[in-house]
Amino acid sequence: MADQKTSLPPCMIFVSKEGKWYHEGAEIIHRAIFLWMIQSLEKTEEDLFIVHLNNQKCYLEVEDTPLVVQQVDLIREGPGEQSHIRLTLNDESREILDPETLRISSENVIYCTVKNGRFPARFLRPAYYQIAENITEDETGGFVLLLNNKKYPVPSK
Repeated sequence: MADQKTSLPPCMIFVSKEGKWYHEGAEIIHRAIFLWMIQSLEKTEEDLFIVHLNNQKCYLEVEDTPLVVQQVDLIREGPGEQSHIRLTLNDESREILDPETLRISSENVIYCTVKNGRFPARFLRPAYYQIAENITEDETGGFVLLLNNKKYPVPSK
C-alpha cells in the first residue's frame, strides 16, 4: 500500500508546537478561515493530519499536535456533586478532560486525548500551570491528578 502522505498533496500549512498555523510562512490570523480549516481536521491511522479544503484533501506539516489546550478550568458543581476539568482548545471548543488520557512527555510536556479520543492535544504553558495545581507526586515518585478524591496516574513517556 502506498504511503498516504505521498498520495495526498501538501497543504503548505505548518502547525507549530504552540498550535499556531502558518500558510507558506505567514501565520493564519483570520479566525474564520482558521476555524474552517481546523474543523475539517482528520487524523489517519498513520498519524497523518489532513484537512478538507474545497472537496480536496491535503496534509499538514505538524511540529507536535494541531490541537492545543489553551485553558484549564476546574468546574465545581453544587455540594455533593463531582468536579470536572474543562479544557478550552485552540479551535474554540470546550470539553471535559478524560483524566485517564493525561500523560507527560520526556520533555515534561503534558498531553491528553480530545475529540472523543480522536486527537492528541498539547497543553500550552498557561494550561500546563493551571492543571499542575491538581497534579502531585505520589509515593512511588510518579505523578497523579487529584480529582473527586481519586488519584489518576499521569504516566511519563
